[in-house]
Amino acid sequence: MRTARHANHLAGVTVQYTGAEEWYALTGSPTNIPNKGLEDFYAAVLAAIAHGAEAQVPQ
Repeated sequence: MRTARHANHLAGVTVQYTGAEEWYALTGSPTNIPNKGLEDFYAAVLAAIAHGAEAQVPQ
């Protein structure tokens, strides 16, 4: 997983399957960076991905 800060206070999230070369935008990306900051946002996204199923960018 990687996150990138975009203009207008947005963050983009892309994911890559193990062993794959392609990167995919996570559903809901890009989204506003929460007031808590990019580090907390990153942790929340990791938790959503670890949970599995159809992971989406946390709101």
